[in-house]
Amino acid sequence: MTSLGMYYFVRLLVTLVAIPCHEAGHALASWLMGDSTAKEHGRLSLNPFAHFDLFGTLCMVVAGIGWAKPVPTDPRRFRSPKLGMAITALAGPVSNLILAYLSMVLWKVMYYWAPVNNATIFGAYFLEYMVLMNVGLAVFNLIPIPPLDGSRVALVLLPRRLYFGVMRYERTILVVLLALVWFGFLDAPLGWMNNQMWQWMGFATSYIDRLAYSVYSVMVTV
Repeated sequence: MTSLGMYYFVRLLVTLVAIPCHEAGHALASWLMGDSTAKEHGRLSLNPFAHFDLFGTLCMVVAGIGWAKPVPTDPRRFRSPKLGMAITALAGPVSNLILAYLSMVLWKVMYYWAPVNNATIFGAYFLEYMVLMNVGLAVFNLIPIPPLDGSRVALVLLPRRLYFGVMRYERTILVVLLALVWFGFLDAPLGWMNNQMWQWMGFATSYIDRLAYSVYSVMVTV
């Protein structure tokens, strides 16, 4: 397999993990908040095919921005509709950040202690893209613009009528937003936010670096 082929193969594998995790996070939060609609539709699952959208997956693999089938929710089932929608929305990006953190932990463990062979090189490459794609998904979805997840959190402060009125235009807003991303108008702010999140991940896993340094120091002094 060529290096370009390997690049897209790894991106596909990561997509088939990251997107189901994001969507299942929405479904789990919705269910815990009192709305079982997503669970009834089989979306409380890490099976990629439960969330699969062909065009959205291809866009994710090729361009780094994509989508899955929307997770169905019924705000009327929530004890507090706006709060339920906000927590359900937030659960997707949070799931990606948790996955990114765990991937960075494994990545650092492999870097310091795994033997170097083809399998570990591929594993490290996979884990690196797990961090990159999951951080990217979380950051992008936290933008407070409909229909992204961040809008459900930001709009929780709006009056109910205005809140649901804005949601009627989310498809149009999404097309405009994707065009801005595609033509690079959001590269600078998204790049800055991704770098900030990457630095936080590095800080949150720095105990592994300190442990590796301590082990190395002991081995040198023995």
